Amino acid sequence: MPSSRSSSAQAARKAVADRLRELMLDAGLQGQELAALCGWNAAKTSRIINAKTGPSDADIRAWCTACGADDQAADLIARSRQADAMFLEWRRMERNGLRAAQESVRPLYERTQRFRAYAPWLLPGLVQTREYTTAILSAIRDRRGLVDDVPGAVEERMARQHVLHGGGHRFVLLVEESVLRNGLGGPEVMREQLHHLLAVGRLPAVSLGVIPFRPDRERAWPVEGFWIYDTEQVSVELVSGYLTITQPTEIAIYGRVFAELGELAVHGMKARQLINAALDSLG
Repeated sequence: MPSSRSSSAQAARKAVADRLRELMLDAGLQGQELAALCGWNAAKTSRIINAKTGPSDADIRAWCTACGADDQAADLIARSRQADAMFLEWRRMERNGLRAAQESVRPLYERTQRFRAYAPWLLPGLVQTREYTTAILSAIRDRRGLVDDVPGAVEERMARQHVLHGGGHRFVLLVEESVLRNGLGGPEVMREQLHHLLAVGRLPAVSLGVIPFRPDRERAWPVEGFWIYDTEQVSVELVSGYLTITQPTEIAIYGRVFAELGELAVHGMKARQLINAALDSLG
């Protein structure tokens, strides 16, 4: 499963780098010769070939021209841009504040018909209470030193929840039992949140599964949290960034992992029993 910049996004960048290297070799050029033709130093060529530096559009055009492969430039530029778009650092996504980041994904939520979400750390945003969301976004604001627009960001996330009731959508949610007991926001916030989760789990459009603690979990280990939007894309939230996956083969991998995790989950009455047990632990 992709877990960092060095996985899916870096693999896409490396594919571009490998193709540029092939063009150089096919043209009978060495790194220093290509650098001279492009007007930069040899170290830059090495960084691009080893996928340590992403080439700009101009770099790719100059590279292709030097190799006599101008017809390859447009395709490589498109592939390079796609690789860059796969991994969006939080500081770029949130440079206009948390509310803008929340607003940017609303169209995706509104056009998606089938949502699948796996939550190993926090409850999914669509089933969060106002206070739970406030606790999460306040912590993010403080950790990343962002402008204080938490109230507006919370309002946007609450408004997004209309898709739960609007029809035309189906939600399959898998939550690790540890998420029910992590104490986020304190006992009162968690108590309200767990009661809300019980209510949301009864909605006709929602299938809620809880993956219980177990001493013999030999497969389908916990992984990073992810959302699958129809078969259009997968979004993965990492500590340092937001990974967007659009390649069909990788989306299918996440789909298989989601199905494996789903086999460990309990639903209906058994899921409610685990939620109520977490409630009881709060006193």
